[in-house]
Amino acid sequence: MRTEAVGDRYELRDEIGSGGMGTVWRAFDVVLDREVAVKRISPASIASGTASDVLADRFQREARVTARIQHHGVPQVYDAGLDRAADELYLVMELVRGTPLHAFIDPDESLPMSWAAAFAAQICTVLSHAHALPVVHRDLKPANVLVTDDGAVKVLDFGIAAVLRSDVTRLTATGMPMGTSRYMSPEQVQGARITPHSDLYALGCILYELVIGHPVFGGDNDFARMYHHVSTEPTPLREVQPEVPVELERLVLDLLAKASDQRPTDAYEVYEGLLPFLPSPGEQPETAGAVTDAMPDPTLVFRRPNAPRRPPESRPTLERSAAEESSVAAVRAPSTGLREAIREAFERSTALLEEERYAQAADVLEAAIHPAGEVLGAENPNVLELRLRRAAAMVIGGSYREALPEFDALEAAFSRTAGPTSDNAVQCLLQGAYCRAELGQAPQALQQFHGVLDRIRATEGDASEMARQVRLDIGKLHLAENNVTDARRTLQTLYDDLFLLQGQDDELTQEVAALLERIRLIGGPRDPRD
Repeated sequence: MRTEAVGDRYELRDEIGSGGMGTVWRAFDVVLDREVAVKRISPASIASGTASDVLADRFQREARVTARIQHHGVPQVYDAGLDRAADELYLVMELVRGTPLHAFIDPDESLPMSWAAAFAAQICTVLSHAHALPVVHRDLKPANVLVTDDGAVKVLDFGIAAVLRSDVTRLTATGMPMGTSRYMSPEQVQGARITPHSDLYALGCILYELVIGHPVFGGDNDFARMYHHVSTEPTPLREVQPEVPVELERLVLDLLAKASDQRPTDAYEVYEGLLPFLPSPGEQPETAGAVTDAMPDPTLVFRRPNAPRRPPESRPTLERSAAEESSVAAVRAPSTGLREAIREAFERSTALLEEERYAQAADVLEAAIHPAGEVLGAENPNVLELRLRRAAAMVIGGSYREALPEFDALEAAFSRTAGPTSDNAVQCLLQGAYCRAELGQAPQALQQFHGVLDRIRATEGDASEMARQVRLDIGKLHLAENNVTDARRTLQTLYDDLFLLQGQDDELTQEVAALLERIRLIGGPRDPRD
């Protein structure tokens, strides 16, 4: 099955969002073998009667300026252009996984003040970088803000913002205000000149909603809300929620001023106003109100600035007990469609691996694993083979951390179904050891390598080709730990066996000899038994 591609380079996978102007897709960059996000925009949705080439030129100019926003809170822009085959503009960006900001807004449970302030403060840092270019977002709203697992804010859709210069044509239809009515500034509603202060007004709307749990202005339709933005003063926060600090209420009302020149000077001034409500480094997190353990904490970047990345949790597997699997699998039979999907996953992943597109190969296999596992069982031979190939693709692509828990789970599964000395069980144990070695887990890797060697010795002996390679890996790992005594003993014994079996001209024999000579020249503590 041929995958739809954009710009002859970006293979579309899943639609992850849609709006009035286009769709957003999870895609693969076939050149760099990585996931990206592709925004597809129909020229007709932007302006009618304008040639696609002209719109593409304007769009690319804006994308270039957007790409200059060098801030971690803005997804990187990789590419932009016109897909002539589909007659669509496309924007290729960093793929961001996170929780939309609107998921944190609950009319029945308020967020802690520190959380609301932390969200707004992070948005301020993004706006300060964008406005310095200057680029105005024009459609800042909770749906355009994602919160990553570590609580960091990512502001999306700067890619369609207009540049504040007269020589760059806006991408909006003439006379039509651009924005969302709940967060649209009075000047946007009235079609007046839009400035960075328009984004600050939208930020005030967002902060108001984060604190109170409902929008600044309601209304049954866009027209009613637009009218309120122009003509109605917002209800002060403390009239709705008396515990809101006076200073925070004042800041929000300043942001919501009808006249743009009455709002704070810039995003930096807003950030300064939020500082008293942000936690200090080392403070414990607030967990009151709408906060749950599953929600990313936006205060983390302030409480623990520049903290190391937390070790990822192991991904859930499809493991079940052997007894449960055997009883369930006995009454299952693969459908024709499922068999075809498995076959296609193998063929497609093989082609991708040959092209060295390892991440895509793993993704193709993963898409087949779960439906196959649900029907056939997690320890069905076809499912185990899919999982083994996916784990191998991740290792070849250098994703050792992601592959390790799968190799551990597969080793246990193959040991149950085929025995601990079966080829697949031993290979999974060995690959797990390699992953641990690459991740710097030397003691665990050594223990696992010795476990592999014990299994090989039980079936093939100590001098088999696989056993010799594992013994070499053990010796090298001892060297990496500066354990010269154990390294010398392991490698010397291996050399003696290789010399007898393969001869001194054998490539592996020469490699081990070179390592021993290196140990001799460098020196190190000698064992009295040597």
